[in-house]
Amino acid sequence: MLFPTVQFALFFPVVLVLSWALMKRQALWKPFIIVASYVFYGYADWRFCVLLGAITVGNQAAAVLIARTEGERARSWILGVAVALDLLVLGVFKYYAFFVDSWDRALGPFSLPLPLLTIALPVGVSFFTFQAISYVVDVKRRLVEPASTVDVAIYLSFFPHLVAGPIVRAREFLPQLQQPPDPRKVAVGSGLALIALGLIKKLAIADTLAREVVDPVFAVPDAYAAPDLWLAAYGYTAQIYCDFSGYTDMAIGLALLMGYVFPQNFRSPYRATGFSDFWRRWHMTLSRFLRDFLYIPLGGNRKGKWKTYRNLMLTMVLGGLWHGAAWPFVLWGFFHGACLCIEHAWRGRVKIPAWVRWAVTFHLVVFGWILFRSPNLDIFGDFLERMVEPGPATLFTVPVALMIAAVIGLQLVPERTVERVQVRIERTNPVLLGAGLAVVIALVAATVSSQGVAPFIYFRF
Repeated sequence: MLFPTVQFALFFPVVLVLSWALMKRQALWKPFIIVASYVFYGYADWRFCVLLGAITVGNQAAAVLIARTEGERARSWILGVAVALDLLVLGVFKYYAFFVDSWDRALGPFSLPLPLLTIALPVGVSFFTFQAISYVVDVKRRLVEPASTVDVAIYLSFFPHLVAGPIVRAREFLPQLQQPPDPRKVAVGSGLALIALGLIKKLAIADTLAREVVDPVFAVPDAYAAPDLWLAAYGYTAQIYCDFSGYTDMAIGLALLMGYVFPQNFRSPYRATGFSDFWRRWHMTLSRFLRDFLYIPLGGNRKGKWKTYRNLMLTMVLGGLWHGAAWPFVLWGFFHGACLCIEHAWRGRVKIPAWVRWAVTFHLVVFGWILFRSPNLDIFGDFLERMVEPGPATLFTVPVALMIAAVIGLQLVPERTVERVQVRIERTNPVLLGAGLAVVIALVAATVSSQGVAPFIYFRF
């Protein structure tokens, strides 16, 4: 079940009311929220719930066993087995076909015949697998104690973050389950504002840009000239931000209304003045995960310059592969890793004005998004070739141009101004705010309905 759908619009109010009605009776609330989350997840295919349950039970067993084991070497072995099984699940469901196809292409007639199975990709498997890994690793590091199986089941299945994140760490969420949230402290204003903002980003902006510009051009770049391809490149830059950040805005807002706090996931990434800065602002929970569970364990920047570059490249290539089982994602990760290495090598040696660093970073990010969005490398090559082909701008419209300019331009607003707006929203009367946002959402829904747009996610996980 996806957030911007009629089904979820019927599902969430019922769950929200029952959740608060049962909140003080945790013995009833906890089973209820697990069942509600599994209903939410099983709406796509009930068999996916079996996988989610198996991941929960397996990682909880590993966490308990780690906590009861004294020897550090034995604890490490248990952790290694648990993480390997989690990655095996991710590999089989998400990457098996990709690796078989790549193996056959690389070795040709010399490859060993591997069966090409048709395996359904469980929705959100990348997210709850990473969260399961973070749980057992944090138990191993003694950052958290093993929680009850019920609490772990809630942590891994909690429906606001289940499908598309943010990636919530165990030590961020499990302590919130220790006692019922106080309804007087719920950030209703922020929750409603985030949900409304997420719907506007997703339905009004991202879906419009995809339908009007991005999808047609990336499907057949040879059919368009340079002006349309540049418009599609900037359009996808705005679309992917609104698509993904809009969905996580809704997730954070929904969780707030239920009394739970998720970490921030985006912070004006297109105002970044370098790639390190970009990854501190873009998909922040993934960045933290890759840093804490991959880059630092590999050695980080502690073992010399060349090993730092190696660690950066490995981290970003695997981060690219995490986004999808296709070579454009892998090469996108390689590109970002290379940019991080160059930035690391030049840091402190060359003084460049901030506006130049911003302009260069932004346009390199746009280039990376072209690679990320391309269905295959042939389309990517065609896209780049056509970007210098003169011709008419057949897809340019004022609304599309304004959307792109607004998405990018608003991220350049000083962060202090944004913080002041957030404070004012939180202090606004929730009833008045809710009424105003309801009108906005109704207008967005009417616009989307009149255009015949079916809400769905373009960001591929």
